[in-house]
Amino acid sequence: MDCRTTSIKTKIKTGALAARSSSRLKSSAKAGFTIVEFLVTVAIAAVILTQTCTLWLYSSRAFAAQMSYAGMDQRSMHTLDTLSKNIRQCRALTNFTTTRITLLDYDNKALTFTFDKGALFRLKSGEKPKMLLTNCVAGEFAMYQRSPIASGFDYYPVKDPALCKVVEVRWTCSGKPSPTSPTTTESMQSARIAMRMK
Repeated sequence: MDCRTTSIKTKIKTGALAARSSSRLKSSAKAGFTIVEFLVTVAIAAVILTQTCTLWLYSSRAFAAQMSYAGMDQRSMHTLDTLSKNIRQCRALTNFTTTRITLLDYDNKALTFTFDKGALFRLKSGEKPKMLLTNCVAGEFAMYQRSPIASGFDYYPVKDPALCKVVEVRWTCSGKPSPTSPTTTESMQSARIAMRMK
């Protein structure tokens, strides 16, 4: 009798183990990804990654362009300060072309500013030439007399350097922040500077 009971218990245990193992197989089959689900996930991840890389590329180029504009503006302001300081203390304009002016400085030495080969240079007798500005797309000088035009803030232009009291300087600079980015060009810088010692 004991044998019978034992054999029944064994059969029951065997049946329970088989049922448990088949339920484990079913649950493990449900737990994994199918190939279609995996491919959809990879496609969505690729789209998100592509959009993130595109955003990063365009924003980095925009930041590089802004840095280029800021650098050009800073160099232009420094150049304008130097020109204003030097021209204001000059005694007279001695020679004039649209790209080159020669002035008589406060110490009676010749002081020349010239746009040449995309740069603005300062030349003074007895001193080393100094490059004030680079990457100039355009640069020119103009000269005006002392008296302003009636009912306005403009000056009369002159052709004789001996009559010149006000010198105008204008330039436009450009730069390329990186080889792949487009060329950035700043707006034209312009100033009219009066010679105070004349």
